[in-house]
This record gives sequence, structure tokens and C-alpha cells, in this order.
Amino acid sequence: MFTEKCDMGNVIIRKGSIEDVYYIHRLIPEFPGEIRSGFYEERLKLKMHLVLVAEVGGQLAGFKVGYESNEPQMFYSWMGGVIPQFRKAGVARALADKQELWAKENGFTRVFFKTRNRFPAMINFGMRRGFKIVGMIKKGSEDDYRIVMRKSF
Repeated sequence: MFTEKCDMGNVIIRKGSIEDVYYIHRLIPEFPGEIRSGFYEERLKLKMHLVLVAEVGGQLAGFKVGYESNEPQMFYSWMGGVIPQFRKAGVARALADKQELWAKENGFTRVFFKTRNRFPAMINFGMRRGFKIVGMIKKGSEDDYRIVMRKSF
């Protein structure tokens, strides 16, 4: 367990369950539509992975899920989100700090994530954390283009 101060008091970061993640996922407005059963389990099956959740005041506030990529020593920070009422309070930062610490402790030397062009706050969050834009994947409209960001430890 990892406890850190945030603007809303103490945020507790702990290993979470897939059920916790499904609960939080449904409360993230940027994730439209119904999430299908098995979405997370299928992606994580047979891979070294980490599921983190954040709690503020005993309430689930956010999550971060990542796993080993096919490239050696590279960790993929795959999915994450913070429930709107807990945003701008340091919850995402605390989740990312813990995920990156775990990745380093488990032999990873780099971490990457993908976001969409329509989420400039996420791009800025990555840049403030030392990530660099290393690629773009054209998919759908320009707003849906995937921005690939990576950093080394």
C-alpha cells in the first residue's frame, strides 16, 4: 500500500481487483458505452501485469492498469482514469508514481502509453512526467489519432 497527500486529503494507492476497475471504468465519462465482460481479463491473461486503484476518503477514485509489452523491459501503461469528482487533486499523479516505481522494481527500464489527440490534458500530463511523443497512429478522425508517449527510467 502507498499513501500520499493529495488536495482532497490522503490518497491510498493499492493493488486492486478487476471488479474495482470495472466499477471505476463505468464512472469515467471518456469511456463511452457499456464495457463488455472480459475486457480486462482477456488483455491481462498470461502477462505480468499490475492493477492499481486509488481511494480517497474510503471511496474508489481512480485506477491504472498496465502490463509487460512484447518489447523487452518495456512496460505498457494501458488503461487508467480518475472519476471526475476526484480530478485535479493529485490522484492520477499518485497512481502513475506507484505504477512507475513498481515497473522499475520489477526490471522494466521504459514505460509507454497511448492516448488520443482529443485528450490534450493527458498529453500534457505525460510531458510533465518526462514522457516524449514517439509516434502517432492514424485511426479514425484526427481527434482519434493515437499519440504514443514513452520514457526511460
